[in-house]
Amino acid sequence: MVLLKSLLLLSGAAIIWLGLNVGLGGIETLGWQGAGDFVQVTDPGTFAVQDNHTRFIAGVWTCVGVLFVAGAFALQRLRTVLIVLIGMIFVGGLMRLTQSDMALLMSRDIAPSLVAELVLFPLLGLWIARATRGAEHV
Repeated sequence: MVLLKSLLLLSGAAIIWLGLNVGLGGIETLGWQGAGDFVQVTDPGTFAVQDNHTRFIAGVWTCVGVLFVAGAFALQRLRTVLIVLIGMIFVGGLMRLTQSDMALLMSRDIAPSLVAELVLFPLLGLWIARATRGAEHV
């Protein structure tokens, strides 16, 4: 149980960092990842709207991380929430497949995230479900 809770804590911290990275940095700067010269804005109005939507999604992602951290301390009570969040992450990974650029999906920039979303997080959900079996009524 200690290993599971530690993994939830570390996963949550990483998710929070990624959410803040995008939320506070936005599209133009690649978040905290580097300089902002990777994109040229040709339509400032549309860009501002999309950047704002991206920051919103990053805020939601940050809250997912907060719930993972909370799950490390209240695993029994947040069991269902964590499993649902893991299901949402899995669906997000499935949505990556709609791009259908296999070279990009298998690249070192995307493949680790895709494997985490489609394999590792579902395994974590299964681990949570088994470790907290019988806790549904708590």
